[in-house]
Amino acid sequence: MSRFHEPQHPDFHRLNASLAFDRRLWPQDVAQSRAHARMLAERGIIETGDRDALLAGLDSVERELRDERFPFREDDEDIHMAIERRLTEIAGPVGGRLHTARSRNDQVVTDLAMYTRERSAAARAAIASLMRELLIRAEGHIDWPMPGYTHLQRAQPVYLGHHLLAYFWMLSRDRSRFAFAEAESGRLPLGAGALAGVSFDTDRGFLARELGFSEVAPNSIDAVSGRDFILDYLGAAATCSTHLSRLGAELVLWSSAEFGFCELPDAWSSGSSIMPQKKNPDAAELLRAKAPRVVGHLAALHGVMHALPLTYNKDLQEDKEHLFDAVDTLELTLAAATGMIAGVRFDRARMREAASDELIAATDVADLLVRLGMPFREAHGVVAGLVRTAVDAGKKLSDLTDAEIAAVSDLLAEHREDFQAVLAQSSWLESKISEGGTSLARVREQIDLARAVLDEGATA
Repeated sequence: MSRFHEPQHPDFHRLNASLAFDRRLWPQDVAQSRAHARMLAERGIIETGDRDALLAGLDSVERELRDERFPFREDDEDIHMAIERRLTEIAGPVGGRLHTARSRNDQVVTDLAMYTRERSAAARAAIASLMRELLIRAEGHIDWPMPGYTHLQRAQPVYLGHHLLAYFWMLSRDRSRFAFAEAESGRLPLGAGALAGVSFDTDRGFLARELGFSEVAPNSIDAVSGRDFILDYLGAAATCSTHLSRLGAELVLWSSAEFGFCELPDAWSSGSSIMPQKKNPDAAELLRAKAPRVVGHLAALHGVMHALPLTYNKDLQEDKEHLFDAVDTLELTLAAATGMIAGVRFDRARMREAASDELIAATDVADLLVRLGMPFREAHGVVAGLVRTAVDAGKKLSDLTDAEIAAVSDLLAEHREDFQAVLAQSSWLESKISEGGTSLARVREQIDLARAVLDEGATA
């Protein structure tokens, strides 16, 4: 019997169905169903014989799904109903007992919480792999000078190891965000029913233990209508993807002939369909392009949830494609970034040459004047005038005559030897002795700290 007199319109069935994308939840749905059957028998809600028949049937369903032999039908609306339908075909009428004391509302959100928890853990592991490669490369290039940039203009020199570690710390924060998303996926919705709970004395604590949840969601309305944990995953994924986009952008720039700082591995590069000399950094470019896709999924799910009345509404079906595509995109781009960092080859001579531009020692010259007693703002103006003099004369700072220097600053002319010492390239790097700075001693400290953070995360 049905509530309806007319069949569904085929286009509405297509609009309403989610099997095309939610079938990936089958491992979670089978695991949840096993736990639910055991709980029902434990509480005396079904007979132990029914439990055993359900578990045997679910074993058969799992084998079919795993071996890609599951007989999906055109009228299967979603993976949850498809599994229940097939279970009943295998086990007989007892299959209909499985849905006792649960609704599709709490069933679906439980599967999603399990899936999000698993993918959050997978993201943390993938991020740790990339962090490890960055740390390895930073250690191997700890004292390779390169220019640091602001506004994409040469600003101050840094060591390559120091620059690479900037991404390590971004990713460390990303890993923490996914740990939070994993924890937020740890409240069991199952047992909330459609929205008000169920009319059976169930044991939700038993279900939580069976399925690896840390606690039971305390409010049935919130349990079926909340998707915070997905927003938490998407928020972490959006930020992480943005960090990867910045790494990709720098790899694109650095591998260009204009920079020439590095060459990307062949395995992560492409050729041109018409220009045989080309080696295109396509993987790095896609790190840039994929980031707004993930950010878009976060914004879209916020749009779905915005002003959505409690409790369940069909709008919530739109949570899955945003989550699934973000998961796939993030995991693929993390793998690509890890592969590129592991295989990239840096050109030490080219980076050193770019870092030897004396103009990027300007701040150090200003700092010299400060140590000689001049206020920094005045020193800034003096050095700006000195740079203008050098640029207009087509000279390096070290080639300026005593008269040219004195025309800008008598104090600097009086300390010409100190001025020349500052222009020695190593001093530009080694002068940055503050904690977290680019001097070699500080970078070594940072590497030790990074090693500890990476190891600590592995045991978390």
